[in-house]
Amino acid sequence: MENNNHRVVVTGMGAITPLAHNVPDTWSAILAGKSGFGPFTLIDKEEHTSGGLCEVKEFEPNDYMDRRDARRRDRYQQFATVAAAEAFRQSGLEVTDDNRQRIGIYLGTGVGGIQTLVEQENLRLDKGQRRMSPFGITMIMPNGAAGMLAIDYGIHGPSTTITTACAAGCDAIGHAFRAVRRGELDAVLAGGAESIISHVAVGGFEQAKATSAREECTPRPFDRHRDGLVVGEGAAALILETLEHARARGATILGEVVGYGQTTDAYHITAPAEGGEGAARALRLALQDADLQAADVDYISAHGTATELNDKYETMAIKAALGEAAYDVAISSTKSMTGHIMGATGAIESVFCLLAIRDQVCPPTINYEEPDPDCDLYYVPNVPRERRVRVALNNAFGFGGHNAVLAFKEFEE
Repeated sequence: MENNNHRVVVTGMGAITPLAHNVPDTWSAILAGKSGFGPFTLIDKEEHTSGGLCEVKEFEPNDYMDRRDARRRDRYQQFATVAAAEAFRQSGLEVTDDNRQRIGIYLGTGVGGIQTLVEQENLRLDKGQRRMSPFGITMIMPNGAAGMLAIDYGIHGPSTTITTACAAGCDAIGHAFRAVRRGELDAVLAGGAESIISHVAVGGFEQAKATSAREECTPRPFDRHRDGLVVGEGAAALILETLEHARARGATILGEVVGYGQTTDAYHITAPAEGGEGAARALRLALQDADLQAADVDYISAHGTATELNDKYETMAIKAALGEAAYDVAISSTKSMTGHIMGATGAIESVFCLLAIRDQVCPPTINYEEPDPDCDLYYVPNVPRERRVRVALNNAFGFGGHNAVLAFKEFEE
């Protein structure tokens, strides 16, 4: 019987990022203020105006899956596989004949297997259709990662893929949260995965005037001299469960998901609504859903892309939603270290929110040198700050006018 009042807890987390291939090492790098920025290696730099990329480094998929599985998965699917395995290991959740229909998957991605799409088209042009992979379609399709993971773990509940651009990771966790809270599912694998590093995608962002041309100390979220985002790649996964289900199997509880707000700007296909109006509504909805007040918020993981309009309007949105309490909140953009991981970014930054609550520390915004008068809040410049963190919000906004905000809370019996 469904119950709209289930508490939703997190029991496992996994991640692979430009900083490391797992959660503990990624978090250590974040708190050390390390940057995942580096030179182009996956594609040639020629013709590109971006100064560099935030690539996942020294990744050998055969270290994490057998060679045949690796060949049949696009890079974004390989990342999802790595993150999901770590999340399941930490959670200790086992999928069995008795529970597999009560477990689901909600994953976000902005594009899906664009690297495979480009490779297969080039192969067709160079050598003909007969040389194309029979697995090309399943490697390209955005729901391919969720489908593969369902097969890997034998999950028979709903498997849903969210493609709301850079809000997709947050939206996937948000929809998973709602399904578990309603009692439709006992547990969910939720998160996001992305690897768009190709000439087409990187070049597209460059043509949209969205990327940083700097070759060091970039991106610079909220800094007066910010000049754009840096394209990154990676994945993250969470295991969400009802509190009753987690307790019954003796799971360690890492935190609680308490709210989710989702809106659409309906303003411009790439630019945020003026004043961050849509983002402010999403923030208010998340607080309302969580039954929280503005003064309850201790930390906000900002979308913080280091583009001119995003950082300015996100600041305005936070002030509009939180009022005077906005000036008491610690805000940071970990994209200053990971780059912008598009559809996976909301999932990765959800992991950081939970770790900020666990360790009572706010991660920094690095590369922050000169304040921008339009961005006048506290952005945790350059080094982490120890702080009491009971409630953390995670902002994610995407092309198409998508806005998503998640609310996480310290777990209390």
